[in-house]
Amino acid sequence: MNSFELTPLQKERFDALDALYREWNAQINVISRKDIDNLYSHHVLHSLAIGRYLSEVPGLWDSFSSASILDLGTGGGFPGIPLAILFPEASFVLCDSVGKKTIVASAVSRALGLENVEVVNARAESLGREFDYVVSRAVASLPDFYPWVKGCYRKGILYLKGGDVNPEIAQVMARYHLPKGSVHTWRISSWLDDPWYEGKLVIHIEK
Repeated sequence: MNSFELTPLQKERFDALDALYREWNAQINVISRKDIDNLYSHHVLHSLAIGRYLSEVPGLWDSFSSASILDLGTGGGFPGIPLAILFPEASFVLCDSVGKKTIVASAVSRALGLENVEVVNARAESLGREFDYVVSRAVASLPDFYPWVKGCYRKGILYLKGGDVNPEIAQVMARYHLPKGSVHTWRISSWLDDPWYEGKLVIHIEK
């Protein structure tokens, strides 16, 4: 899928996502019904942009591929489920405070047979666990998001966000005394030639 080398099982799991999300979205709305036809182009590939970024930074792919990962604010399972398919040796905890959304994420991960996924209905601060990485997809502004996870990760945060993020990054760096050079941004449009991705970024915060 868009230049990743996939096993037959991975391809099968990605192919199964469309029917699974259509079925569940008809019951519990986790993706805009106007956007369900764009499941792959706007949701799956957006999630996998984290994987593409990891593949371009020496050492990061290997570090992530066997890591423990928290997906905070996962909703119906993004970016966690596509990443769990792509990185079968990593372990993922998909967390959301909205119970009905975690029902969908749980059902989809079970249907796919993803043994590396645990879904929890909770707030980040109540988990009391530490992970190698935190991933998330635009659940809040960076200054609001960072305090929820600052004590939860050992290696880094990979955050999907769009717009003018420079003021948000500057605010977080100043408030939490992050070292200069510890925050990186990567334009998804450098990989995906789709106007929808203009201005969308992977923000990588190193420990």
